[in-house]
Amino acid sequence: MTYPKELKESVLDKMFNSKLSYRQLSEETGIPRATLQQWKKNYKLNDVPDVKGSSAESWSAKAKFAAVLHTATLSEVELNTYCRENGLYPGQIKTWREACVHGNDSQATLHQRSGHREDKRRIQTLERELQRKEKALAEVAALLVLRKKYDALWEDKEEDSPLFQSGKPS
Repeated sequence: MTYPKELKESVLDKMFNSKLSYRQLSEETGIPRATLQQWKKNYKLNDVPDVKGSSAESWSAKAKFAAVLHTATLSEVELNTYCRENGLYPGQIKTWREACVHGNDSQATLHQRSGHREDKRRIQTLERELQRKEKALAEVAALLVLRKKYDALWEDKEEDSPLFQSGKPS
C-alpha cells in the first residue's frame, strides 16, 4: 500500500521527535510497524531531505572531513544528537563519508583503469597472435598428413608396378 508523502513525512517527524514506540505509533496512525521500520531505515539511508540553502551546504571540505572523523565512532543515538546540534542530517554525514572514501580511491582507481586498458589491449593482441599461430599450425598439420598420404600412395604404386618388380626399371 502506498501512503501520501505528507502523511509519511508527518509520521517520520513524529517518529524522530517523540518517544513513541513503533507499536504506539502504529496504533495511532494505523500504519503497520514493519512499514514504519522500513520508512525509518530508508530515511536514514536514502531520504536525505533537500538541504539547499542550509548551513551544511556552506561547510568547507575540511570541516566536512572533520565531521566525518568526529562521527566515525559515534553510536546512532550520539550521531543523531551531533547532527541536531550542528544542523545536519545523518544522511549528509553518510554521504560525506562515502565522498571521503571515494575521493581517496579515485586516483588509485584511475591508475587501475588505465592499467586495465593496457592489459586488455595486450590480451587482445596476444589472443589474435595465438589464433593466427593456431591456424598456421593446423595448416601445417594438414599439409603433413597430406604429404604422408601422398608418399604412402606412391610407395604402394611403385611396389605394385611391373617396372620395379625386378628391381630395375625396364
